[in-house]
Amino acid sequence: MNPEPNASATASGSATASGSAKQRMRREVLDRRRHRTPAAAAVADRSLTDVLLAAPELAGLGPGTTVAGYVPLPGEPSPSGALAELSAAGAQVLLPVLLPSGDLDWAPAGPGGSAPGSWVLTAARSGTSRPVSAPRGPAAIGGVDAVLVPGVAGDSGGRRLGRGGGSYDRALSRLDSAVGGRPWTCLLLWPDEVVARVPAEAHDRCVDALATAAGITRPAGGARVGGR
Repeated sequence: MNPEPNASATASGSATASGSAKQRMRREVLDRRRHRTPAAAAVADRSLTDVLLAAPELAGLGPGTTVAGYVPLPGEPSPSGALAELSAAGAQVLLPVLLPSGDLDWAPAGPGGSAPGSWVLTAARSGTSRPVSAPRGPAAIGGVDAVLVPGVAGDSGGRRLGRGGGSYDRALSRLDSAVGGRPWTCLLLWPDEVVARVPAEAHDRCVDALATAAGITRPAGGARVGGR
């Protein structure tokens, strides 16, 4: 007689397989990023800026609104052009501060309307950069209108592959209870990083859209137009 499979063992095996698949995909994508030339990245970033600013969820942001972005690590698609335009329109820009726990705090890049050239950043944990201004706490992400999210890969279902630390999964989990409605979340990728399927586990958080230099992909039935 064949015993029924142990549920916990099956779940553990599935999680292990998913974790291994994530590691393989992460290695492959990061290797491609290392071989992307600065010139090609600059051209793609300019197109990505245009794509983001045309999104209705960002187009109306100005005084009294807030957008959370990030300072790109080497090889990452950059939100800097879009953040510059949104700040010039009067929106407040928050940037992440990596905490010792791996969670994310959030600090103003500068006053709303300020130019990125005036933002003062300092070196932080794990090769990241952070604003010198006082952080507002991890819960501050729940008060923004939109979040531009870094990652390694994504798929048309809104699933996101990060670098493996879980920082953004924790941050995005706070948005479900955001006061005033859930902010729009958009993952920034290079076009070849939108894949057929991202391996996912129970703790992984999805995004509302994926933006590349080629355009925006929205999960079927999951698009939220107009921000919060």
